[in-house]
Amino acid sequence: MLLYPVYALLFADAGLSVWQISSLFVLWSLTGVLLEVPSGAWADAVSRRLLLWLGPLLGGAGFALWVLVPSYGAFAAGFVLWGVRGALGSGALEALVYEELELLGAADRYARVMGRAHAVGQVAVMAATGLAGPVLAAGGHLAVGGASVLACLLCAATATRFPEHRRATGEGESWAVTLRGGLADARRDRSVRGALLLVPAVTAVWGALDEYTSLLVGETGVADAAVPYALVLIWAGVTAGSMLAGAAERLGRRGFAALLAASALALAAGGVSGAPAGIALVALAFGGFQLATVVADTRLQQRVEGTGRATLTSVASLGTELVTIGVYGAYGALGSAYPHGTVFALCALPYLVTAVAVGVRNESPSEGRGTQ
Repeated sequence: MLLYPVYALLFADAGLSVWQISSLFVLWSLTGVLLEVPSGAWADAVSRRLLLWLGPLLGGAGFALWVLVPSYGAFAAGFVLWGVRGALGSGALEALVYEELELLGAADRYARVMGRAHAVGQVAVMAATGLAGPVLAAGGHLAVGGASVLACLLCAATATRFPEHRRATGEGESWAVTLRGGLADARRDRSVRGALLLVPAVTAVWGALDEYTSLLVGETGVADAAVPYALVLIWAGVTAGSMLAGAAERLGRRGFAALLAASALALAAGGVSGAPAGIALVALAFGGFQLATVVADTRLQQRVEGTGRATLTSVASLGTELVTIGVYGAYGALGSAYPHGTVFALCALPYLVTAVAVGVRNESPSEGRGTQ
């Protein structure tokens, strides 16, 4: 989506303040909070593939609103539609991929497959980021938005081609029954609960910071037209993290903690540098966090049993959304008083806390299954 690297600039050009931009991100996350778990249960009860092609159509409608009627109300409506898209796909994609691999006797390849899939997506993001500058210069936000809507249509068409061999549980159960069953699994199994908590702890903060990277780059003195090129470096780091996911799946508890700590230190150093060269450290940090994100998701999938896989994955995503809302609110407050680089550095602290918690935690044999 060509809009992705420049939509914060679109909002700023429309006269929105940092607080207003942050409020849009909060609305985006609130939509996910309300729909995340019900949509996961729906994916378990009906067709996961259905949700995967329906979501991009809604997202494309939201992007069209942004560029056709650029105003706070249109931006808000677009984020609601984008939030619905995210909720429909979250949980459904992971569950579909894991169970299709399991059907083929290749569940142990999940981290590698998902890592490579993320990498391909991130290469596409980098390509779009590189094109965003010249397209924006040639045709303005309308051209960038039109290309983004087209990308959503292509995404929906691709999703219709996904294989799906499972029989929907909805033939004998409602989505509410599926939801209760999935939550009961989490209550019974301590290792599932731990994996559910690890996902938001790893994913939320850097995922929220990603929305402010263009502002961080701009603060270093990079011209607006060159911001997309600087963001390519960050996405290159994220892509590298995705490609290493298969090997990192074998990281033990202390290795995983070290990965989080090293990434946090790189984020803090890159943020406070205040120079374009510091973006390379931010790219390194984001690569580490992406790597940890794929590994955390893999460990959750390995521990889930039964038919509520999409439901429990959505519960983890719900936790991520709730933490993300907190990060957006904190960023709105801190960003009004401190430079963006300082705020990025402060956001490294939760990862250091998580690294310590993971490193000192006693791991039961069931929790170590498939992770050592």
